[in-house]
Amino acid sequence: MDAQELRALQAPLKARYKETPEAATITLKAQGSIDDQNIACKVETGRAIVSAGLHPLSGGSGMELCSGDMLLESLVACAGVTLKAVATALEIPLRSGVVRAEGDLDFRGTLGVDREAPVGFRAIRLSFDLDTDAPQEKIDQLIRLTERYCVVFQTLNNRPELSVATSRV
Repeated sequence: MDAQELRALQAPLKARYKETPEAATITLKAQGSIDDQNIACKVETGRAIVSAGLHPLSGGSGMELCSGDMLLESLVACAGVTLKAVATALEIPLRSGVVRAEGDLDFRGTLGVDREAPVGFRAIRLSFDLDTDAPQEKIDQLIRLTERYCVVFQTLNNRPELSVATSRV
């Protein structure tokens, strides 16, 4: 896909959203089923069902996916797609690229060993290795716009309002 095709694809959407802002709003959903035999949750991904479980550092077998890994994978996927879309729109040639995310966790927090240890990532680093001849100012612009428009990056960077509900079935 080139810049012209991307603009043609997105132009009617942008026009509609300017005219009818509520049309641009959606509620995305995810659902999983608690495993009745193991400490795991089966998550419906839209393509398959994956089983998420405890990380080995918190007692897991390593056979299930770790939700922390899934969070980083989601960030990589979103940042990669966003970067490619921005590069396409700005006509920045990319021969190839690798997107990496890594995050630091202290399992003392999640296991309740140390109340001062954080539960969750204390740092996440996102990096890009790009094969391009674009000038550095174009690469800098590409990264700035990728940060700005990557949904997962912005969600992590600007904490959303969170709520929890429960019901008996």
